[in-house]
Amino acid sequence: MFSSLFVIASLLFSVILGGILVTYLQQTNKNQLVKLLLAFSGGFLLSIAFLHFIPELYGGKTKNIGIYILVGFLIQLILEFFSGGIEHGHVHVHKGQKMPWGLFISLSVHSVLEGIPLGNQLTGAGIEHLTNEIHHHADENNSLLLGIVFHQLPVGIALMTLLMHTKLSLTKSWIILLLFAAMTPLGVVFGMNTNPENLWLNSEIILAVVVGMFLHISTTIIFETSENHKFNLMKLIAIFIGCGLVLLML
Repeated sequence: MFSSLFVIASLLFSVILGGILVTYLQQTNKNQLVKLLLAFSGGFLLSIAFLHFIPELYGGKTKNIGIYILVGFLIQLILEFFSGGIEHGHVHVHKGQKMPWGLFISLSVHSVLEGIPLGNQLTGAGIEHLTNEIHHHADENNSLLLGIVFHQLPVGIALMTLLMHTKLSLTKSWIILLLFAAMTPLGVVFGMNTNPENLWLNSEIILAVVVGMFLHISTTIIFETSENHKFNLMKLIAIFIGCGLVLLML
């Protein structure tokens, strides 16, 4: 497992890189890049959910763990009511529009939640804290960190694209993007400082909620239609690359 400093730096960099790309890419290239990155991250998130986390969660000590996975799925459904689906590439921009604070808050809640189990892993308060019978390889190969990083990059691009079409100045847009970039590291810090004895608050249950959120995001990305057959093929390839990468990490 990487150090906490490296994890936080990686999470920050993924969103910041998204903002930088927005500055240099033309609109058409930017839209296609976001969709391909999202397709790749969708395949990756779905694969780590099915191959890493769900088997280990059901092998843990928490009863009815499926309820918490379902709760996470429904939480993400509610969050996307306010975010407009920017997590899977829906960016509705109108020049001079007001700052969509509901969208920002929704994305921030999502980011903080997915950072908590990552913080649990860094301090050894994850699933392996609960049982020695499970070989918790998911934190050894950093699949959770990679999944979040791969997904936050296109979200950073989408959010910065939206911010640049608001009435905000470029400086204020960057400040808001950096504030968003800090949300997942904030969740990591919270997870690192969670009392390992308070098991209902960390490890299995929080991870199950995040896995449910991953399932909603990844399946939405995968099953959304694209505008032409050629791009559908590119998207399919990107999804399979994401899945294949996880298989190589087993």
